[in-house]
Amino acid sequence: MTAHGSPLAAWHALVRAPDPQALQAILADDVVFHSPVVHTPQVGKALTAMYLGAALRLLAVDSFRYVREVTGPRDAALEFVVELDGITVNGVDMIAWNEAGLITDFKVLLRPLKAVHIVHQKMAELLGRAPK
Repeated sequence: MTAHGSPLAAWHALVRAPDPQALQAILADDVVFHSPVVHTPQVGKALTAMYLGAALRLLAVDSFRYVREVTGPRDAALEFVVELDGITVNGVDMIAWNEAGLITDFKVLLRPLKAVHIVHQKMAELLGRAPK
């Protein structure tokens, strides 16, 4: 368990109030991040925290909200919607955690194609990279 109780409670607290230290605290050392726009999985706490930290900054807007949550004992799928530059982004965060309550796998799925493009562009800007 985390300082916020369940891994999902900790994640929801981070979404409401992004905190880089709290993000580090809920990630397993060998966590794997699956980006909707990066071909290969990103392995490790440092890379995952970099991507999720940027995503939390990007999505820290009033329009962001989770609209559905499907949970199991050690995983969850959280559907979200957010508006970015007039484009409605619909996505799913698929999160798995270990027995210690640390996130071991985080996968983001996005739709429609316009949404994938705008998220790719904005994440590249936040991460200091040109979109490919």
